[in-house]
Amino acid sequence: MIQNDRRARSSGPDVLIVDDEDDIRELLELTLLRLGLASDGAATLAEARGLLAEKRYRLCLTDMRLPDGDGLELVRHIAENIGDLPVAVITAFGSMDNAVTALKAGAFDYLSKPVSIDQLRALVKSVFSVPAKEDAGRKDTSSLIGESQAMVQVRSLIEKLSRSQAPVFISGESGSGKERAARMIHELGPRAAAPFVAVNCGAIPENLMESEFFGARKGAFTGADSDREGFFQAAHGGTLFLDEVGDLPLPMQVKLLRAIQEKKFRRLGDTVETTVDVRILSATHQNLKAMVEAARFRQDLFYRLNVIELRMPALRERSEDIPALAEILLARLAESSGLPVARLGADAVKALVSYSFPGNVRELENILERALALSSGSEIRADDLLLDPADMGEASPATPTTQGGAHLQDFLDEVERHAIEEALEKSGGNRTAAARALGVTFRSLRYRLERLGMKE
Repeated sequence: MIQNDRRARSSGPDVLIVDDEDDIRELLELTLLRLGLASDGAATLAEARGLLAEKRYRLCLTDMRLPDGDGLELVRHIAENIGDLPVAVITAFGSMDNAVTALKAGAFDYLSKPVSIDQLRALVKSVFSVPAKEDAGRKDTSSLIGESQAMVQVRSLIEKLSRSQAPVFISGESGSGKERAARMIHELGPRAAAPFVAVNCGAIPENLMESEFFGARKGAFTGADSDREGFFQAAHGGTLFLDEVGDLPLPMQVKLLRAIQEKKFRRLGDTVETTVDVRILSATHQNLKAMVEAARFRQDLFYRLNVIELRMPALRERSEDIPALAEILLARLAESSGLPVARLGADAVKALVSYSFPGNVRELENILERALALSSGSEIRADDLLLDPADMGEASPATPTTQGGAHLQDFLDEVERHAIEEALEKSGGNRTAAARALGVTFRSLRYRLERLGMKE
């Protein structure tokens, strides 16, 4: 065996194959050669550790069962000693528990036996698209704003998760930025150039779920007048983000579980299965563990989705981020509405920091949008925020109350809707005149019509 210094690199990327079956190692070596990759083989953990000490590889493929241990030991050894080396474990058919355990231990991805060339090609493409570890600090996570310890930890974990192919479950309250975090994981990873498909599971009628997720052939059901692709096909090569996954009915959970496990699905009306290469990210504001205990969510699907959990902190848990976040949101709102950029007065900042924000960042944006419209000058005061006293941590200025116990935001939306309808009626539908009567710009009125879902 030729002893190589770790700094000496071959002209092409190297792969280490660890399997005690000679024919499997040879098959993988030949397959990798067709992909233009050179490889070394090891039959035991000891041989693998020896090669890793001598050479530097870009990918390691390891079987789960080895004569002197198991693949998990190698996964942990690499994670502790060679942190930037992706490891993919090879599992026997139906051994998804082993695959999930390996992903939790730090494996990049898994392959099921018998390994197909399509599986291996997709894996290789993912691995060799990942930036080198030393470049990770240059990645952009600036869209997740905040310098609180909680947000610094979130951004750090997202950078780590972006290098893996493991399923990630993103938990957090509504409005805390779960989809933004999912997009960031996708954009920082090797799948960034491929599609990111976000699906709101709670917005799909149950009778259409299967065709929406897996597609359908022409004539598969009444109204299917052409072939159509589903979410899995649309996300092929990229990331499928399942938002509000807790809203999936149990029959659909079974079908989704199989597609995730086998990386295959069958379109409605089709007789053959389609292989798919997608990374699954999911999120919900619900307590999935409680749903599992109540038999409303499958335990096996929960463990497939929740390989790694990313928790998005509530805004009240990082109140020190509120002033900077508010400034950025005000600038965006001013740009989109055509209004001048306003600044927050000291009393407004104090009020916002004291507010509990049950709707999190989304609610902060709504509050600032309202304040931008109500403020009489270039400075937003605490009175302009119309914060609900019930959600204040300390005494706050008096604010208008809702009628009949209605939610404050709904009540204010209704007031704004009525004012716009009245202005449009008085102007005979002339939006320019209506905007002038309301004291806002034409662009601001158009923005409000869109936000309130009013026909122009």
